[in-house]
Amino acid sequence: MSPLYSIHRRILFSLFRNKTCLRCLIKHIPTCCLFSQADYYFQYTECDSTGSRWRVAIPLNPGECSGLPEPVQGTDCTFSCKAGEFLEMSAQECTQCASGTYSLGSGLRLDEWDDIPPGFSSLATSPDNAPNGQNASTCSSAKWVAQGSYLESNRDECTVSLIYTVHLKKPGSVSFDYQYVDNSIFFEFFIQNDQCQEMDQDSNKKWIKLTTHGEWGTHSVNLNSGTNILYWRTTRVTLGSKAVKPVLLKNIRIEGVAYTSECFPCKPGMFSRTPGSSSCEPCPRDTYSGRGASSCTPCNTKTHYASEGSAMCKSRPPCSKKDYIQTYSTCDKDGKTQVIYKWVEPQICLAAAAGAVTLPPSGQREPCPPCNPGFYNNGTATCSPCPPGTYSDGVKACQPCPAGTEPVLGYEYKWWNVLPANMKTSCFNVANNNCDGLNGWEVAGDHVQSGAGRSDNDYLILTLTVPGFKLPVSVRGASDSEYGRITFEFDTSCSADCEFYFMTVSVSTNVIESWEGSKSKQSYTHIMTEDSSVALTWAFQRTSQVRQYVNDMVKIYSVTVTNAMDGVASACRACALQSQQAGSSCVPCPAGHYIDKKTNQCQECPPNTVLSGHHIYGKEACQPCGPGSKSNKEHSVCFSDCLFTYTHQNRTLQYDFSALTSAGSIMNGPSFTAKGTKYYHLFNISLCGAEGHKSAVCRDNVTNLPNEDAEGGQLGSSVEAFLCQSTIIPSDGRGLRTALSSQSISLADTFQGATVEKSLNGISTRPELFPSASERIPDVHFFYRSTQFTTSCPRGRNAVVSLRCNPEKTMRGDLSVPSECPAGTCDGCTFHFLWESSSACPRCTAVDYHAIEGACKAGVQDTVFVWTEPRLCTGGLTLPPKRTSPCEAVDFWLKVGAGLGAFCAILLVSLTCYFWKKNKKLEYKYSKLVMSANKECELPAADSCAIMEGEGDENEEEVVVYANKSSLLAKLKAVATKVS
Repeated sequence: MSPLYSIHRRILFSLFRNKTCLRCLIKHIPTCCLFSQADYYFQYTECDSTGSRWRVAIPLNPGECSGLPEPVQGTDCTFSCKAGEFLEMSAQECTQCASGTYSLGSGLRLDEWDDIPPGFSSLATSPDNAPNGQNASTCSSAKWVAQGSYLESNRDECTVSLIYTVHLKKPGSVSFDYQYVDNSIFFEFFIQNDQCQEMDQDSNKKWIKLTTHGEWGTHSVNLNSGTNILYWRTTRVTLGSKAVKPVLLKNIRIEGVAYTSECFPCKPGMFSRTPGSSSCEPCPRDTYSGRGASSCTPCNTKTHYASEGSAMCKSRPPCSKKDYIQTYSTCDKDGKTQVIYKWVEPQICLAAAAGAVTLPPSGQREPCPPCNPGFYNNGTATCSPCPPGTYSDGVKACQPCPAGTEPVLGYEYKWWNVLPANMKTSCFNVANNNCDGLNGWEVAGDHVQSGAGRSDNDYLILTLTVPGFKLPVSVRGASDSEYGRITFEFDTSCSADCEFYFMTVSVSTNVIESWEGSKSKQSYTHIMTEDSSVALTWAFQRTSQVRQYVNDMVKIYSVTVTNAMDGVASACRACALQSQQAGSSCVPCPAGHYIDKKTNQCQECPPNTVLSGHHIYGKEACQPCGPGSKSNKEHSVCFSDCLFTYTHQNRTLQYDFSALTSAGSIMNGPSFTAKGTKYYHLFNISLCGAEGHKSAVCRDNVTNLPNEDAEGGQLGSSVEAFLCQSTIIPSDGRGLRTALSSQSISLADTFQGATVEKSLNGISTRPELFPSASERIPDVHFFYRSTQFTTSCPRGRNAVVSLRCNPEKTMRGDLSVPSECPAGTCDGCTFHFLWESSSACPRCTAVDYHAIEGACKAGVQDTVFVWTEPRLCTGGLTLPPKRTSPCEAVDFWLKVGAGLGAFCAILLVSLTCYFWKKNKKLEYKYSKLVMSANKECELPAADSCAIMEGEGDENEEEVVVYANKSSLLAKLKAVATKVS
């Protein structure tokens, strides 16, 4: 095959879509019309194996015409122009873009979302693991939605993928801006090749990190040359009724395409004033522009207005009550202030229009509120912080701390005449990234309140920056993990679905708590466990509607931060002194020591007590540990050594739970959301911990991924506690390649104690949840508490792990949750678990076995020891070995007993016979006497029943003769006669 034939073949292949050109080339029609330069355009053929290509002309309109330019050798396949230039195909040279247009050179930008651009597609899948094989909903209509300046993900539980295919001639990259604030949605970005094989990708590139409310994040991934199929996929799992915050996507930029043959016009509201631009700028406020503009056109500001980046001017509406706010003037030199009203800036309404409202008059001048604690005014209208080592309540002048005390540093803001210097306010909108520089919050005397914003879906931001935390001198040696506390008092008044967030921003953004709808005045406290710089952020959003609920607001009355590094002092506290001499300086107490009130010296806490927070003044600061627990050496935490003793009815039961020391796990379920998505709850339990160091870890493998560890592995966001919970979504349910673990929370931070009682420190068990089969051995209950308070659990979460003796189980045993409450909790705040194990049985003692004696065989007798059934003990004493002892066939004492028994029996028989015979003789004599009396017809009176003298001579002789016999019976009768 000749090279020329190959070239012609490639050219024909490039032209196969245009039938007219094919007819002209195949039929050799000489009368075709001649092409003008406006009737065709140039295009490159596909690159061959050598990396070369041809430039060919493609007609725009069908028809049998001739005169197309001949194919010519094209540029190299990897050739591309710089940003701001395009490849002019006639000369095959790079040319600058004209004003009003832009170019990325070898890339493209997708930033207009009035509808889904060509090339994008959506793929939706419904849960295929719903109970009874029935899907809870159909996902045929689920898709990403264009919202003008951004794309919005679906709000239901369908898994929806946004797909875009790009062909790169050289290695490139893709980047995009996103907003991802709801961790009930799993947001992933991955890439496949043309064989539908997923490209190798790190987990921190695949799973997208959460962003702060109202702010946009940027995600970038490198691309290989060739075909790249881009997937943006969202999967939502709703475990409650909380409103969904969808994922937002905009400004997709792709680098590495072959070339750009034309520049892109700036979209409406944008402009580029100079040739060779690589991007367009938004029009300033009160100006507008159309597509491809090189400049912006001013609005008639008397009647119209335009926000930044507007494509048209809007008419100014008449002013209404929602267009002004109430605030306070700054204190003047006389210490006076007054209520004033001002228009929301920038003012877009017309005060002179018909039906417009006017600003209310200012209020009466009144004394300014005092300075915040730790500040003083020194006779001026400005409050200044007290110098180091001094304190003030905000009313009196700053005073030095007395001897033996140190200042209590922190912030205590409760008067809001001006915004404190370390606080700032801002406004963010999901579409414009800001609210035209509006203040998000306004001071109002005794509180600070959310501002008006530009629209109701704006995020109104209030930020307090804390550079770090500084513990008081006396407690710097303590090992407590608490560095400071943030407490604020607030209320919300809403007529729509407003949301109020409290967040901390350090290395990453963490939403600590959120509230929905109207809330009465309440206080919230958060404990800081890390000593690092942090931005405390409050964000308020009214609703997703547009400027309809401007009167919905949140008010913050006070904000208190303890141990702030650059804080001021409102009071002083006693400190430990180096000595009792005058002028002695404060020194830190060692860990586990309190300050003696009499001497101000450091004293160690008694055994098995812990110091409560940073309050170490007085012995009462040492709080006793709960039953069945002990303190560590630093007296900072109570823990269990997995040994337990219980005395009942003069019997002492000793337990050893060492086999249960390592963390146990239980995964209950499956459960299903309202839309049919299957999920599980995974609980990790560290029964005893390691001397108070909580060893149960729940890890997120999806959201909020941190930096890599030292070995390059991904740690993921994790929670460490005595007891924690994660939500697991199996990989088989949503077409996922791995199971998802997310929403990890701590259920138990502190160990309260172990006891057989049913309640401890306000935490109660529910025996009916786990009916006991044995009354001999009671269950041992381990009580835990979480120090983090939530809206649904204002007193914090609690947990009870009941240990039950079950000899049929293994040493590790089995964990279970109540059948009535498969989620482990019946009220959402107290969690109950049963751990059945042979290790939960008490240690064996001598009362748990008994002896069994065997028969005497060949002069030997065996004694064996067996456990009393059912055996409800483990470990402890072991059974004594079999005991063997000598024995006789008939024991001596057995012989003696048998002889005595035989003798007594013979004696009894003999006496019975003797008295029977004697009785017979008496009957004979009596009858003889009666007969004698009958013969005389008269019975003589008997003076005596005794035998008269001489009457018994004959019998006596008989007795004597009988007694002379040598038999044993005769001797016995003789003895009996003498006795008688």
